Amino acid sequence: MINIPSRIRIANLPTKIEKLERLSKKLGGPNIFLKRDDQTGTEISGNKVRKLEFSVKEALNQGCDLLITCGGIQSNHARATAAVAAKLGISSCLVLRNNGEEDVEGNYFLDKVLGAKIRFITPEEYREKRMEIMEAVKEELSKEGYKPYIIPEGASNGIGTFGYFKAMEEIIQQGKEMGTKFDAVVIAVGSGGTYGGLFLANKIMGYGAKIYGVNVSNDEEYFKNQIEKVINESLFYIDETFQFSKEEIDIIDGYVGKGYALSRSEEIEFIHEVAKLEGVILDPVYTGKAMYGLVNEIKKGNFKKNNNILFIHTGGLYGLFPKKDLFSF
Repeated sequence: MINIPSRIRIANLPTKIEKLERLSKKLGGPNIFLKRDDQTGTEISGNKVRKLEFSVKEALNQGCDLLITCGGIQSNHARATAAVAAKLGISSCLVLRNNGEEDVEGNYFLDKVLGAKIRFITPEEYREKRMEIMEAVKEELSKEGYKPYIIPEGASNGIGTFGYFKAMEEIIQQGKEMGTKFDAVVIAVGSGGTYGGLFLANKIMGYGAKIYGVNVSNDEEYFKNQIEKVINESLFYIDETFQFSKEEIDIIDGYVGKGYALSRSEEIEFIHEVAKLEGVILDPVYTGKAMYGLVNEIKKGNFKKNNNILFIHTGGLYGLFPKKDLFSF
């Protein structure tokens, strides 16, 4: 076993894996399994808490008492960060991208309930200088007596990568217990850290699955570069020689639709159909688009060589409520 950084333990782990029987039968292709990382908790639900267990441990080791992070106004990561901070008795400050809509609902509502300090910035500021803005917030709050720690978007950096390194260990063990070898693992990709951890563990442990990411923003080339960056950052924390090619990173492009956090009618209809078919609720920003992409790729015959596909449900339920007007009943 390789030595990785230590973590705090907040998430409800391991999360279960279940087979989507009716969806698999309907598609008539490979078996589709679902890893329920939407059930890592309630306030901390979703994939982000796995990464935060490592990031926040590093912050505590450095004596920090305030977490600064960023995201969209409905960011699952920002909400999870606020919840973890509250649970640990420290403070949080969220730098949120705002398009001029400040309805207090969904994740943003929970951010306020959890007591987070909130700073709004424009989409342009977010895209071009969010790290610079967080550094300025850190300096400002330091003058107020805090010792802040900055967590990048999605906790997708070297230390955060180990959240899904451990998740891959969990998946491999659960597969053994189930008597099932997953030949493909599919996730939504929004910042790259979840993919990076899975990819790193899959390679180091020699599991041999293909890791596929369905990007929900930007494009394939952007995420190949971002994932390469976070994997290389993670290697500073471990005593392990690891070589890989950027071309080994598999991104299924073409399902961004209207753009990040923007929904098309076909995506909303798909979320509704899966809910009625399997009793599983996907979210409009990440898993809805990613599962929609996976199903369409299966229909195209692009997964015909696979027997068992594991899709990781990374959460996002609270982000569905602000989209309620898009549903037809």
